[in-house]
Amino acid sequence: MTTRLLLISDTHIPGRARTLPDAVRREADVADLIVHAGDWVSASVLGDLRAHGDVLGVCGNNDGDDLRAILPEIARREIEGVRVAVVHETGQKQRREERMDTAFPDADLLVFGHSHIPWDTTSPSGMRLLNPGSPTDRRRQPHHTLMVVELADGGIRSVDLRRI
Repeated sequence: MTTRLLLISDTHIPGRARTLPDAVRREADVADLIVHAGDWVSASVLGDLRAHGDVLGVCGNNDGDDLRAILPEIARREIEGVRVAVVHETGQKQRREERMDTAFPDADLLVFGHSHIPWDTTSPSGMRLLNPGSPTDRRRQPHHTLMVVELADGGIRSVDLRRI
């Protein structure tokens, strides 16, 4: 069996967009799990995503008390034998993989946000680190982005960074 994940982060609604882009909603409709790595800003985004499917999310540094009351700083779930962890911020990019190996020794996949910069690397221990960028606030990036990930048989089958 294959499980399809939609990865997004840093939506910053309503600051950067009024609502989620239609491309995000379409991907959410076909995903088995929607993963949001923080900086929702408005709890309405969580409600919107929940209308499209199961959501695994964390709070970010721009999220208020309303979101902090219902979302953890770190979320974990085993999916298809893959130990997934989600966190908003991982710090500087220098030595990120080594620091995250220490911080998340029990994870196979770490999803994070904060920088709005898409990221796909593997740590020395073999943990995959993914940042989907932002579907609404590209900052200095050339495109708004999201990621679609497929998990199966205890591993990561595919990772697809998509421009929207």
